[in-house]
Amino acid sequence: MDSEQAPEWIFERFVSTFRPDSRPEILALSGGEALLRPELVRMLAERARRVGTRTSVLSGLFFAGAARIPPSILKAIDAVDHFSVSLDVFHEREVPRARVFDMLEQVLARGKDVSLHLVGTDADDPYLERLIGDVRARFGTAVPMLVNALSYFGRARAWLPNDRAARGGETSAQDANPCAMAAWPVVGFDGCIAACGNDDALDERPGHLILGHAATDDWQTIRERSLQSNVLRAIRLYGPEVTARRVGNTPSSCDGYCGTCMALSKNHAAGPPLEALMQRPTTRILEAEVQALLADGGADAFIRRHGIARYAELAHLGEPA
Repeated sequence: MDSEQAPEWIFERFVSTFRPDSRPEILALSGGEALLRPELVRMLAERARRVGTRTSVLSGLFFAGAARIPPSILKAIDAVDHFSVSLDVFHEREVPRARVFDMLEQVLARGKDVSLHLVGTDADDPYLERLIGDVRARFGTAVPMLVNALSYFGRARAWLPNDRAARGGETSAQDANPCAMAAWPVVGFDGCIAACGNDDALDERPGHLILGHAATDDWQTIRERSLQSNVLRAIRLYGPEVTARRVGNTPSSCDGYCGTCMALSKNHAAGPPLEALMQRPTTRILEAEVQALLADGGADAFIRRHGIARYAELAHLGEPA
């Protein structure tokens, strides 16, 4: 609750650079816990809406101990277009499931779209089966759910085995694995803007993943840097491991997918060989084809790839028939 905070003006300034003809479709507010700064959430959501950007906020419901949602937080929730809650065995140690459901009921009663982000160990985790059953029993089809498995990221690295390193698996030069995450600029707590949401990108700040700063850059500049960067284009097309191989670097089998990406700046992957590769006409054609394939797959393909495929249909609950 007393962690470092950047001034509000940094984030307000950046969102104020959104224009009706040049803006992100969605402004997703998470953390940490975005609702620790409810007035800022409200201001950003209202400012974004003026130019057509929709806003979502993800919360761990630190305020659920109260019978009613605090007024300042309720104003922030009213201001956003979508309200989502994180729920897993770890969150439930702090906020009981019944309280989470009560809070969701209050938000639903105000006509707000809501969803749940659920996390379990894997597709066969009985915790997930029970939790999903409880959600369906309480809310029917009113609450969509995005279901993920625990991954070797963030705090989980302190105790979760790195299966990729344990397997010693490698990606061959033929096994392209495009990264969809390198297409979503993320503003950190201090205003630094990274090309993806991996915690390591904002902690380590490798040059090829840093797009700018909310205090000095506008949305148009950040978007252009993301689209024009040869390294980011290659990561979105081939994935980091194949990108490393294409420029003569052999990633360690222990690095894994994201670890290889973090090391690309260190290994000088952004040099002339990659520039020459990405400027080829054939690369541009391949890029367009891959982007079209990903777009054709839509949200469902994205969810199946990055979430637990068994539960992908739960994200569509509540959609119009």
